[in-house]
Amino acid sequence: MYETIALVGATGAVGRIVLEQLVKREFPYKRLKLLASERSVGREVRVGGETITVELLEPGAFKDIDLVIASTPDEVSAEFAPWAVEEGAVVVDESGYWRMDPTVPLVIPEVNPEAVESHVGIIASPNCSTTQMVVALAPLHKAAKVKRVIVSTYQATSGAGLAGNEELHDSVRSALAGQVHPPSTFQYPVGFNLIPQIGSEKHMGYTSEEMKMVYETQKIMGDENIQVCPTCVRVPVTIGHSESILVETEKPLSVEEARELFNNADGVTVIDDLNSQQYPMPRDCDGKDDVFVGRIRKDLSCSNGIAFWCVSDNLRKGAATNAVQIAELLVKRSASSIEKS
Repeated sequence: MYETIALVGATGAVGRIVLEQLVKREFPYKRLKLLASERSVGREVRVGGETITVELLEPGAFKDIDLVIASTPDEVSAEFAPWAVEEGAVVVDESGYWRMDPTVPLVIPEVNPEAVESHVGIIASPNCSTTQMVVALAPLHKAAKVKRVIVSTYQATSGAGLAGNEELHDSVRSALAGQVHPPSTFQYPVGFNLIPQIGSEKHMGYTSEEMKMVYETQKIMGDENIQVCPTCVRVPVTIGHSESILVETEKPLSVEEARELFNNADGVTVIDDLNSQQYPMPRDCDGKDDVFVGRIRKDLSCSNGIAFWCVSDNLRKGAATNAVQIAELLVKRSASSIEKS
């Protein structure tokens, strides 16, 4: 058990779910501290049966803190994480800042739990679109070794935070009224629209969001030879990222073998009956922690290819739930070390 834990970014969309998960999953701690920027200081947040007042995120805030779970923009994490580590805390960070740092493990507990052993104070949680894809790829990789992945994502507006969902609502209302809502969070009006750009141009015409899926997948799966070709699209859905995935493996897999691997994988739920119109959809996966897989079929263009459809709540497994699971993993590893000693 950790004596004192802290949540940074407690008032954001992901932070709220982290708090919910800490209570729901009965995470072991004695004291919880909530930290945020000046504009949120003094707000009272109900956590389980107690009310906690949000305190200022500053260097002195991490004294006597054992564990930090953080959901903040990259630039905020870059500044505060070293403060926490200097005070002796372990930081589970959801920002993108530390993910590709060679000294920082990038962890999905169902895929590479052993990676937490190499941390030197900071553990990173992957990007939401990467997380759900890798959870689904992991059993296929273990059985037949993944060579290449072609993925198209259909990403919810909540991936851009609360402002993203607010803009979708405003954009839809304006469109229904025959008006155009001027975008601010996104590049174009998102209501009744698709925007094939998430992030800035990064490499050879690929965006930063797309390159995250390339580099993070290789790091988590421990194989830089895995080739990933991503296209990331913003869609007018509030919660739940969807992905169309085509994977080529070294060894051939039948549809039946792939389905069995998915069925036996931790954190994966299969919904796959085309004749009965049963497949994962964002509205059905909202509020759930698993990664949902369906439309499993052979790739018509490649003998060693499997195609499937993958949906997950981007605020949960894509963010809050994965971070809490990493924290739970640390607790288990700590308890195991104590027992062995």
